[in-house]
Amino acid sequence: MVEVKEKKREKGARMQPYINYEGKKIYFSIPRGWDLISAQDKSPISVVTDPTQEIRHALDHPIRSQKIEELARPGMEVVVLFDDLQRPTPVHLALPEILDRLNRAGVADEHIRAICAGGTHPILNSEQLEHKVGKEAFSRLQGRIFSHDSHASDNVPIGRSHRGTLVEVNQHVAFSDLIIGIGECMPHPIAGFGGGCKIIMPGVCSYRSVADHHFTWMRHRNSKVNYLDGNLFYEEIVDVGRLARLAFKLDLVMNEKRKVIRAFAGDPVAEHREASQYAASLYLVPLPKLADVTIVSAFPLEVGVQASKALDMAAFCTRAGGSIIWIAPQKDAGSIMPLLREMASTESAGDYHRRLIEGHVPDHLKAFGISYIMQIVYFKEKAEKFAIFHVTEGLSPDQVDMMKFSYSPNLQDAINRVAEKMPQADVAVFSSGGAIIPEIH
Repeated sequence: MVEVKEKKREKGARMQPYINYEGKKIYFSIPRGWDLISAQDKSPISVVTDPTQEIRHALDHPIRSQKIEELARPGMEVVVLFDDLQRPTPVHLALPEILDRLNRAGVADEHIRAICAGGTHPILNSEQLEHKVGKEAFSRLQGRIFSHDSHASDNVPIGRSHRGTLVEVNQHVAFSDLIIGIGECMPHPIAGFGGGCKIIMPGVCSYRSVADHHFTWMRHRNSKVNYLDGNLFYEEIVDVGRLARLAFKLDLVMNEKRKVIRAFAGDPVAEHREASQYAASLYLVPLPKLADVTIVSAFPLEVGVQASKALDMAAFCTRAGGSIIWIAPQKDAGSIMPLLREMASTESAGDYHRRLIEGHVPDHLKAFGISYIMQIVYFKEKAEKFAIFHVTEGLSPDQVDMMKFSYSPNLQDAINRVAEKMPQADVAVFSSGGAIIPEIH
């Protein structure tokens, strides 16, 4: 049990660091020998009052692209791609706007298909699709809304990327005349930022294509957050998006409460660049150097595998051999149990990664998305590189031990244990580790 209590600072008291935990601020003290090099928390970001109007404005002012009404032509077969329920994108607001613009260009609803581009994620059923796109769009496109199946035998090979990835895509995408995407731009620990051409790769690619791309580039030094140029993971995604002929993209920047901050639209690469730069300005936290110790809360992404994003951010700014104190409730731990079982194996990160590249994915993991399977390698890699103390309520000491991490019942216990081995240390505190991008200056 995580025995933490919300404390209030007395007026005039010395500023104490804190972490956000399930919506509460938990203040704590650090040892005298620890030098706090960062404890910046991001202020709440203002959101738009009318998200539909924001979407319309973006569609009316596309970046380095014609408007949808000018790209579409009568007689075209159009496919609109959208992300799945793991993303907060308000497709129910955006899709009707896009359908109306296609109609004005002479493309009737009967010539439009919508596809949930969930990559290797579980396939959505009809009820889930309606929840995502809204009643209006679901009714207008009745019988023409699908969820992509990465294992489908009718996925179509359309060529190879410049670096040799065989690209197989959903048949409706392969044979369409115009492809439009709807998604979210957010910091991504490998691709730099989500959004853009990720709606194609992995969105509508086959399992084989996604596995080839993801497992190949996942551990390249430049495959990291807030990094696009030179990020081969990202550049290959762009290559596949161009090969698949993605013509137009709408990306929304959202906050943790699923509210729209800003919308960008236009050429899939150009608009994504601007959206990424804007998102970076919201989430960047500067640090003067790598930390010896990083204390990071998973907030606001505290559920399931999403909680690991904060751990990823901490790893980017902690020196090799340093310590990370990772605080996450893990109260809904069922979704990560398969990861824990794999973490318990004696295989190194490198050996496990090579096995994945060779196509040897454990049978019991094949039903999970490839990004989920990649977490096993990343967890193993972090356990080899850092001393990680996990403060959690939802996992037992034995379960944390399976991860090759150290269990702590509360934050102060973790701090005391780290301080025993590191009485002098440069320390970074990320109060909301799920919503930041650390940057070393």
